[in-house]
Amino acid sequence: MGGDALYTVSVWVLPILLAITLHEAAHGYVAWKLGDDTAYRQGRVSFNPFRHIDPVGTVLLPGLLLFLRAPFLFGYAKPVPVNFARLRHPRRDMIKVAAAGPAANLAIALASAALFHLVQLMPAGVDHWVALNLGNSILINVLLAVFNMLPLPPLDGGRVAVGLLPRRLALPLAKVEPFGILLLLGALFLLPMLGRRIGVVIDPFGWLIAGPVRFLGDLVLTVTGVK
Repeated sequence: MGGDALYTVSVWVLPILLAITLHEAAHGYVAWKLGDDTAYRQGRVSFNPFRHIDPVGTVLLPGLLLFLRAPFLFGYAKPVPVNFARLRHPRRDMIKVAAAGPAANLAIALASAALFHLVQLMPAGVDHWVALNLGNSILINVLLAVFNMLPLPPLDGGRVAVGLLPRRLALPLAKVEPFGILLLLGALFLLPMLGRRIGVVIDPFGWLIAGPVRFLGDLVLTVTGVK
């Protein structure tokens, strides 16, 4: 691996590990505080990234997308186990547990943006490396927050929707969970390919994710006084 490649990896690894670790730990922590200690007993309420890393979803897939210079990054960690039946108020508390992960990502994005004000105090050379890490941290965490809040189980937004919708709508949506990720990947990857074959622009990523990511990213920079 060349020097440029190593440098590129060095400005992505820390933001990715921090984003997934705090996202998953937040799920486990909120579940623990609301009555379900499943994740706590399994050591998943932890800042140790190795407890949350999935070899394929956290390492191989994002690394491959970076190597191929894909227009977006995609990856996942080992999901934190939550027994919703053990929560004190299962339907209401499920919403809080699900929302905790994206909320953690939004908090990291805000903290990363705020730290930009300190970059000018860094030594020459280091300041650029730190700035790239912070910029990537904002991007990754905003992307994770938006992506995970899509209203499709097993994504966090899907579980929030199941908790908020009337039961007659929530139950059919909950049944999508076993194959929800396959549906999502099909929409993100296969539909654009199909569109190109028939000469139609089909861009679910741009419609559902890229636009909200740009809006939320700009909002984070504005709120913290960076932009």
